[in-house]
Amino acid sequence: MATANWRGTVGVVKPTYGSGSLVEFIRLLPEGVGVIPLYASIKEHTQKGYFDALESYHQRVAELAKLGVDLMHPEGAPPFMVRGYKAEQEIVKEWEDQYKIPIFTSAMTQTAALRALGIKRFVGCTYFRDNKLNDIFTRYFTDAGFEVLGMEGMDTSPGEADNISPQEIYAHLKRSLLKHPAAEGIYLLGSGAWRVVDVVPVEEDLEVPVVHPVAARVWYVQKQMRIRHPVAGAGRLLAELP
Repeated sequence: MATANWRGTVGVVKPTYGSGSLVEFIRLLPEGVGVIPLYASIKEHTQKGYFDALESYHQRVAELAKLGVDLMHPEGAPPFMVRGYKAEQEIVKEWEDQYKIPIFTSAMTQTAALRALGIKRFVGCTYFRDNKLNDIFTRYFTDAGFEVLGMEGMDTSPGEADNISPQEIYAHLKRSLLKHPAAEGIYLLGSGAWRVVDVVPVEEDLEVPVVHPVAARVWYVQKQMRIRHPVAGAGRLLAELP
C-alpha cells in the first residue's frame, strides 16, 4: 500500500452509492489510515432486498482480499441483521478463514461499542417506518445479550433519510429516551440520516451515551489497528475511546 497509508488500510463495502457516511468516516479516521471503498449496490431496502445482497457482499469481500487490505468492513447493519446474530457470526468466520484478514460488520462494531460504554439496556432509534424490520433489529440485539427497551422508527425510510433535519433527529432521539427512561444509552441504526455531530447535543442534554454507526466503526478500526487517537466534538465514544 502507499506510504500515505502508513498505519494500514481498511477496505469497506458500502451498502449503497448514495451514502454520505463514507466522507464522515474518512474524516474521523486518524492520519495514516487508508480506505478503499467498494459498493454492494443495494437497490431495495426490504427484508428480501437485504437477503439478496449477500452475494454482492461475497464478491466485494473477495475483491478487497485480492487488493491486500489490512482490515475488511462490510458495512450496513440490516443486510446482516436480517439473517440473525448467529448467522452473521458464521458468515464472518467463513470469510476470515478463507481470506486470513480480520473482518467485521457494522453490527459487530456497534455491539462492541455498547459493551465498551457499559450499556446493557438501551433504546434504539431508526429511520425505518417498517415495524417488521425494526422488530428484526430488536431480535438481533436481544440475541446478542442486550435488553432493547424499544426500537423507535421515524416515519421515513433510508431513501428519504437525506431529508431529515438535525432538529427532527434531536426531537426523535429525545422523545425516544423519554419514552424509555430506564435506558442506559441510545443506539442509532443507519448512518444515512444522522451525522456524528448530531449526537453531541443529545449526550449533553440527556446525559446518556449515544452509539452512532460511523463513530462505532472509527472506534473499532482504531482498536483493531492498535491506534489511540481521541476525537473531540464527535461524541463520548470517540472522545474517550473506552
